[in-house]
Amino acid sequence: MNPQIEYLGSYHKVEQAPKADRPEFAFIGRSNVGKSSLINRLFGRKDLAYVSKQPGKTQSINYYRVGEDYYIVDLPGYGYARQSRKQRAGWDRMVRRFLQQRSALTCVFVLLDSNLTLQSIDHEFINWLGENQIPFALIFTKSDKSKPQTVDENLQSIREGLLQDWEYLPEQFLTSSTSGDGIGTVLNYLHTLVEGTKEDEGK
Repeated sequence: MNPQIEYLGSYHKVEQAPKADRPEFAFIGRSNVGKSSLINRLFGRKDLAYVSKQPGKTQSINYYRVGEDYYIVDLPGYGYARQSRKQRAGWDRMVRRFLQQRSALTCVFVLLDSNLTLQSIDHEFINWLGENQIPFALIFTKSDKSKPQTVDENLQSIREGLLQDWEYLPEQFLTSSTSGDGIGTVLNYLHTLVEGTKEDEGK
């Protein structure tokens, strides 16, 4: 059963975002990585997050409230070349300020396309999260689009590339928004983190 979720609003400044009064889980990745489709599949809604064939449509900080327990935050994708350099730089500053300033941010889910090897822009962003001590997990998307052997080889390549800079890697999930593979595992992990924050607050 999918938890109840509702759209709260879209914000172009970090200061406009809702009060940080419950855990927040941000989703981010390169444009066209399947972020909106994944969020929709996680919560059993076809129209929750806007899905477009044209990348770069998420241009604001989009908040969703899940029951009374936590927020889901859909962040603008990075690396979309068709937008102006000035516009991309503005989004980048907004996103990084959000990630650095939100006190309730519990985990950033970084989405990587399982049909590709490690992209430099993903590598740089993941390293930036580490440098700023921002907790994150990796979600590999679109696992149904290539042969299993190709996906396995790509994942191995990604892990080896990241381990050049990391002693160990965080939680990782292989998913398909089309078939639903891995969706329940991501949701269970998210709920485990929510329960962990409740326990910490009770201490």
